[in-house]
This record gives sequence, C-alpha cells and structure tokens, in this order.
Amino acid sequence: MTAVSLPVSSNLEREVKLGVWPGFRLPELDDLGDGLQAVKRPASDLEATYYDTPDLRLARSGVTLRRRSEEGWTLKLPTDEEAPEALMARRELRAGSGLGDAASAVPAELARLVAARVRTSSLGPVARLRTRRHHVDLLDGLGLVAAEIVDDEVSVLHGGQVAVSSREAVSFREVEVELGPRADPELLDAVVARLRAAGAGPADPTPKVVRALGPRALEPPELADPPGEGEGTAGEVLRAGLRSSLRRLLAHDPGLRLGDDPEDVHQARVATRRIRSDLRTFAPLLDEAWAEELRAELKWLAEGLGDVRDCDVLLEGFEVTVAGLSSLDGEASERLLGRLRGERDAARERLLGMLDDPRYLALLDRLVSAVDEHRSDPVPAVPAGAPAVIASGEGWLRSGAGEPAAELLPSLVRKPWKQLRRAAEAVEPDGPDEELHRVRIRAKRCRYAADVAAGAVGKPATRLARALAELQDVLGEHQDAMVAEAWLRSVAHELNPAEALVAGQLLAGQRTIAERTRRSWRKVWDRADRGKLRAWLGG
Repeated sequence: MTAVSLPVSSNLEREVKLGVWPGFRLPELDDLGDGLQAVKRPASDLEATYYDTPDLRLARSGVTLRRRSEEGWTLKLPTDEEAPEALMARRELRAGSGLGDAASAVPAELARLVAARVRTSSLGPVARLRTRRHHVDLLDGLGLVAAEIVDDEVSVLHGGQVAVSSREAVSFREVEVELGPRADPELLDAVVARLRAAGAGPADPTPKVVRALGPRALEPPELADPPGEGEGTAGEVLRAGLRSSLRRLLAHDPGLRLGDDPEDVHQARVATRRIRSDLRTFAPLLDEAWAEELRAELKWLAEGLGDVRDCDVLLEGFEVTVAGLSSLDGEASERLLGRLRGERDAARERLLGMLDDPRYLALLDRLVSAVDEHRSDPVPAVPAGAPAVIASGEGWLRSGAGEPAAELLPSLVRKPWKQLRRAAEAVEPDGPDEELHRVRIRAKRCRYAADVAAGAVGKPATRLARALAELQDVLGEHQDAMVAEAWLRSVAHELNPAEALVAGQLLAGQRTIAERTRRSWRKVWDRADRGKLRAWLGG
C-alpha cells in the first residue's frame, strides 16, 4: 500500500470503556465536582476503516490504526505509563483531518511507527465499523474539557451493509470516558462510579476493532511467552530470554522514530546489546554461522543507537553541570552544548535512515521467526542482499539445547563469570581507565547471562544479576566520564577562549566523577564476588 505524507499531532489518551445494555441511559453528570458542567453535543455518525496485517499482529499487540472520514487517520500505541488496571493509557497520534485526505493510503508518518511490527508483511483494511455516537463533555470552570463521555452504538459493516453472523458479535454498545490532559484522575473514578450505578457493566479495555474481529484478534500477541516455557530445556530458556529483549526493542521502536524521549534510545540499545551478548554466551547451543551473522547485523544496529545514546548521556550530564556555572558563562555554555546537539541531530538522522532500511526490518523478521511460538504466517522472503544464513530461519538451535536448563545453563554462565573475575583482578590501583572499561563489559555480559539463566535457576541467578547491575552502574558512570572527557578534548582546538573556559570546568567535573568511581568500584565488586552469590555456577 502506498504511503502519503501528512502532518501528525500527538497526545496521551487516558480512557475507560464500559459495556452497556440496550436500554441504558447516560445519567446526570453535572454534580460530580465543583464548577463542572455537563454539556451535550449533537449525536453524530462515524464510519471507520481499520488497518492491520493479515495475521492481525497490530490488534493482537494492542495497536490500533484506523481512518475515519470525519477525523482522518489515528494510530494508538500502548505506553509504559503506570495506570490502574481499568484505565487504558495509549499514545494517540493523528494525521490529516478527514474528507480531504487520501482515503486509502496510510500516511507515511504513521506507517513508519508500525514498521517494526509490520516488517515484511503488509497493511490493509481488516474491518469497517459504523458508530452512532452520543457525546457529553464535562467542562471545568474555565470552559476546558475535563472529561469526555461518549455512548457508542457500533455496527460491523460488510459490503456497505451491517454484517450478519451467528458466530460473532456484529453490533455492540459501549460507553467511553476519556480524561482531559489536565484532569485529576479521581474525576475518572467518580464518572465511572456514576455510570456503574446507572447500570453500566464493568470496565472492559477491549478496543472496538478487536471486538469486531472476534477470536483471531484475541490470539496471543507476537513474542508472547507460552505457558510453562522457561521451565524445561536450555533452548526454551534461551528462547524466552531472546523474546524478552526483542519485545523491548519492538516496544520502543516507535519512540525511536518520534524522538521525544531519550529513554527509547536507551532501552532499544539495551535490548540490542542483550541479544548480541546472549548469542555470544550461549553460542554452544546455537548454529554458529546463524548466530555470527545475526550478531554482525545487531552490531550494525547497536552502533547507530550508540551514537545517539552517547550524545544523550553527554548532554544530560553537561546540562546539569552548566546549570551550576556562573551566569557569565551562559552564552559560551550554550554554544558549546549547541555543538553537541548538532552532533546528536546528525546521529539521529543516521539512525532514522537505518530504521527505514530494509536491512533492519529483515533483521527483526529473522529474530521474530526464530523465537516467536505464535507465528501464524509463513517465514517471509528475505530481501536481496540479506545474509544467506539469516535467511534460513530454521535449525538455529543445536541438539544440546534440548538438555535440562537447570543443569546446563550454569556451566555456560560460568565462562563469562570467570572472564569477569580475571578482568577485575587485573585492575591496578593506578592502571589505565581501559582496565575498568573492560571490567564493565565483562560485568554486563555476565549479568545478561545470569538474567537468562534465572528462567531456570531462579533467585540465585537473579541475586547475582542484581549485584552485577550495581557494578555495571558504577563502572558505567566512570565510562561516561571518560567519554565526556574525550569529547571535550576532541573539540578543544575549535573553541574560543570563553568556550574553552567552560570546557575546562566541565572536564574538571568529569575527572571528579572518574576519581570517585575508581575509588568505589572495588567495594561493589567485592559484594558481587561473594561465594554465596556464585555458588549456583558450580565448578
């Protein structure tokens, strides 16, 4: 399907859905709070077409993509925001405004945001719904919308007519309550309580399109863990660990593209590093050529993510330090940080190019096809130029992967642990910073390996992973300080005197951090090296 380009707006949608019976009537809502006024809007008729892949992977993952003739295109994405169980918190992105927009072409901006889930599949219409909407706004004392309450009578269309089926619901009714951006969440509780008292059913977070599509849309999402997996063979535990990291990467892909939260880059980088590390640590369980090709592709992606993440970390640290400098350094500080922001912008452009590269989508598809237990469509054709070994997608686990996980995995984690101990013991009190960097890398690999093994070993592996995370954090601070110092020295010859003065103050701050972490890391290592934490490794 051809994509078109339209401007996109974004907001956080917070709503609750409740099922209602045919005779339900909206109760009075004027008295729910001081200054609140309930204002009815005229009833409206809406018609929406929903888009998804043939196997409904968007709907199964909680993603909704639709076009309403009256509103244009809307994409709803799950968020990590903590919310009560009944509350649906989703990021809502809109493109276009309705009738004048291309009716059958998904806007390019929205298509990119679901590309990691669609990958080498395709988007097309999967459902058409007609809604008769009765709408009430709760306005606050300033006339702003504190909450919207809509009573929707929904019909599933087929060929322009209301569908008729004895197996699936073809019409239903629901009430939605959506909070305004500045509304107190307690208002939501009050509205829901009033609706329940009037006869509405319990909260039901099922999206309209899922109810319309029926059982297929309720199948497990991609990369869902099968019941009991991780309790048996080494291969099952490894597959579960890879799935967890891949879920993280897919979940943060839209944020990578939107670029408004540095945490998305961080989490995607961690996911990529974890997969690469696990492919290294558990190599004896894997087809060697398959794993090496994947590690090479993941390295390519990790480098793009790393360039952006390094700039984000530098900016965050420098901005804190600059805030404490004299106001006389303000202009010079801003010019210096402007250089770094320019580098960050350039790195982000390179990353966006990588995310739009078929190479990236092919990599994701190979990973999903290997570890997803619920994949219902055939493994897709691989684009020309993709590594031949990755294209196989089958037979990636060796026969040894069928051994009991609790017996085999500790011996595989033992290797990165021994490498970590050797690196830690080799650090001299006044040795080069590279020695600490080496310890950090080894700690990270061992931590990731212990996290995977925890699927079979349980708490002993989790406790070791937690201790190694603390070591990784301390040494990560040291490495960040080293990277910051290196960047400041690399631009020093281009700075004027005022900028150089600021750079010197920033550099002094980084040296302070480096010295503090060099003094403290050994105590953290000693806690991780306790015999009771590593007893499960044997040997």
